[in-house]
Order: sequence, then C-alpha cells, then structure tokens
Amino acid sequence: MAWTQLIKQFEAYLQLEKSLSGNSVEAYRRDIKKLVQFLDLKGYQVNPLTIDPLYIQEFLGWVNELGMTAHSQARTLSGIRAFYKFLIMEDLISADPTENIEGPKLDRKLPDTLSFEEIEQLFAAIDVSTPEGTRNKAMLETLYSSGLRVSELVDLRISYLYEPLGFIKVTGKGNKERLVPIGRDALKYIRIYLDSIRCHINIKKGNEDILFLNRRGAKLTRVMIFTIIKNLAKQVGLRKQISPHTFRHSFATHLIEGGADLRAVQEMLGHESITTTEIYTHLDRDYLKQIIKDFHPRS
Repeated sequence: MAWTQLIKQFEAYLQLEKSLSGNSVEAYRRDIKKLVQFLDLKGYQVNPLTIDPLYIQEFLGWVNELGMTAHSQARTLSGIRAFYKFLIMEDLISADPTENIEGPKLDRKLPDTLSFEEIEQLFAAIDVSTPEGTRNKAMLETLYSSGLRVSELVDLRISYLYEPLGFIKVTGKGNKERLVPIGRDALKYIRIYLDSIRCHINIKKGNEDILFLNRRGAKLTRVMIFTIIKNLAKQVGLRKQISPHTFRHSFATHLIEGGADLRAVQEMLGHESITTTEIYTHLDRDYLKQIIKDFHPRS
C-alpha cells in the first residue's frame, strides 16, 4: 500500500475519530511527509508497512545534520510514532518500527510565572470604571482562577457557567470538554460584567452565547487578549515577558506550591499526560531545599 493512501487514511482518522483541528492534522501530515521526502532523496524504495527501523533512525540523523532543533526532531518523531500506532490499530502491521527508537534529549524549559503579588498588582491596575475595564477584570480573573488556555477563554459560553456549583465547562484541545472550578472573585466580576456591561451590547448573530465580547458584539480574538495583557504589564512597569499562558502557568504553580494533588491539577489543566503537568513541580525549588534543610538528618 502506498504512502499517499495510508497518510490520507491517517488524516481521516485524526479528523473524524480524534477530532483534531485542521492545523493539528496538517502538522502530523508534515511529520510523515518529511520521512517520505528523506526516503525519496536517498532513493530508498521503502514500503511503509515493512519499513526497517534503521531507515527511521537514519532519517533522524539526517534532520539533525540539517540543523533541526531537538524539540522539532522530537515533534517529528512523535508524529511518525502516531502514524505507526494507527497502522497497528488498523491491523495493517503487527510491530511498531519506532518502538525502540530514542528521541533527542530535551532540556525542559521552566515556564515563566507571576507571583501572587504580581497578579494582584496587575488586577489592581485595571480601570473598572470603563466597560472594557470591567470586562477585562472578569476575563483575567477567570483566566487565573481556572487556568484556561487563551482559546478556551475566548470560546467560553454563558451556558457553560454553573454559578451555584462554582464550576465552568471548558472545551479544550480536540473538542474535549472538562469541568473546572472557578473562584468566587471571578464569578463575582463575571456577574457584574453580565449585568452592567454585556446586557447593553448589540450582539452580532452567532455570538449570543459567547461570554466575553468586544464593543462591536463579537467574540474577542486571541491577539486581543495578548494585547490587553501586554498593555497592562507595561502600565504597572512589570519587566517580565508575559502572555495569557503566563496566567495558566501561574495557576498551576501556585496550586502545586500550596500542596495540591498533581492528578487534580492535571485534570483542571486538561493535560492528557501527567508528565506535562509534572514540569510545575520543578518550580518551587526554594521550598524543596528548605524541606531538606529542616527535616533531613544530615543537613
């Protein structure tokens, strides 16, 4: 069976069964196409169903020599692994040729975070005497209170608010839904925004259930959220490079520093793998050092 036919079947699986976005499907397609391009350049006549792992190992060496970063190499190998897991699932092959192939060693970069005092400083600088300020206050309180991705924030719906229970429903990656707790302050400012600002906006068709709107009654863009946060940081003289994701990192870090269970944080963030969440356990190094100092018998 030819590469092109199998790749098309894999794309259909990602779209229909995994519910991945078009961009995600395209990223997987590019990963496999890189391997096919390498095989063509080398003149290797290789059947995708009987490929020798040595060809994949040679491919990884080739992209490394081309200067591809370790993270890009790891991402490409991940896409190829997913392709072969799909072929196994479809009973087209019985063994995964990528199983024993090691990816590049990655240095895990610790995400930037804000201290609670810095977050309080940012929130205090929002001018709630204006309609946009009232909205922004509710929006950023929600972002920090529930650890949302920026895409989840702009897509948040009024019908997804469960105020009496203190939860919101979030649609994350792959259209997967999860229930996330939301703090009292965030709910308070959302209610103020709904009752005093949003109710006076002329809402564009199709945006009736979207929670946070611009002044023209349409859903906010991701870029707009970035701009609001950048301007706020500049206003208070914060030197850190921050983005909407900084609030998400800070949410996770502050929970774990406070002793929250890692599995619970994983669930709230919508991480499929616990290893993604575990990066936040590296952040509170001073606390860990103090624990050793205070309790280890040979400190």
